[in-house]
Amino acid sequence: MIKIIQATADHLDVLAALFDAYRVFYNKPSDVAGARAFLAERLKKQESVIYLAQTESGIFVGFTQLYPVFSSTRMQRMWILNDLYLNPDYRGKGISKLLIDQAKDLSHATNAAGILLETANDNEIGNKLYPSMGFKLNTNFNFYFWTNDKSGGG
Repeated sequence: MIKIIQATADHLDVLAALFDAYRVFYNKPSDVAGARAFLAERLKKQESVIYLAQTESGIFVGFTQLYPVFSSTRMQRMWILNDLYLNPDYRGKGISKLLIDQAKDLSHATNAAGILLETANDNEIGNKLYPSMGFKLNTNFNFYFWTNDKSGGG
């Protein structure tokens, strides 16, 4: 059985390790100390909500992180599901769905308009998972991104 809990500063060490693995998965260099500092600041400033997936034996195997944004036209909060990661040994067991369900509960509890997310076109797993969880692919809008990064990366 998997338990989903909201992360606090007490979880920073395990969360930083998962977050670092997530970043490495996306071809970023490992930086556990940087991950810990980044997450500590998000939690301290209440700039994100992070949920952890924990096994019965107490092992933390995944997380999702959501950031609040606001829609001017809707005059309502929305959430960006920015990060979702599972230890590879625990994939395919429905844990991602539990984390997404917890994110949906947050959206309901905060009277948000909904949850936004993006994933790569070639993310076959995500592009099957998200529609199965009720997310709709928005083809009505173009998504643009500007970066300060001189290398053009994100």
